[in-house]
Amino acid sequence: MTDAVFRVATALLFGIALAGCGSGAPVPTDGQAQMQQEASTRVGNVVVRANAIPTAGLGEAVARQYGIERDAGTVMLLVGVRRDDGNGGETALPARVTAVAIDLLGKRQQLAMREVRSGNSGSGPGQDFIDYVGTARVITPDTLRFDVEVVPEDGPAMELHFNRDFFPR
Repeated sequence: MTDAVFRVATALLFGIALAGCGSGAPVPTDGQAQMQQEASTRVGNVVVRANAIPTAGLGEAVARQYGIERDAGTVMLLVGVRRDDGNGGETALPARVTAVAIDLLGKRQQLAMREVRSGNSGSGPGQDFIDYVGTARVITPDTLRFDVEVVPEDGPAMELHFNRDFFPR
């Protein structure tokens, strides 16, 4: 999945999550949603991107694809690991991904991360996309800190730390 496709998918998932909130609060623009939702890090030509999305706002097809149950108290952590080919393209990389979510009271949740593949098998433009998915419980309103460790196949360990705020729907 290219960077642009990942960013569009992130903005779309965030938009779906916000749909029907009815809070009267202004809805962030795509650019604002992107800044709020995507965290990333890079070591050499390896890029790691992560998103934390309330599962209640996921569409049925997306929830089914990732094997996630939609629930008001559950957040999906989605992590993508890609090798940048230097020409605007990216290749999905297998990796070992571990993650912890910590709430404002300091309660830690070790997330059971699992690999989800989609797309066509093989290499090149139609290759498999590999994402890593886990869930955390949240009682809104709250802020969760995500500590993610990624060890790409044949690569150095990488860490990503980010916070996300979650509000009642």
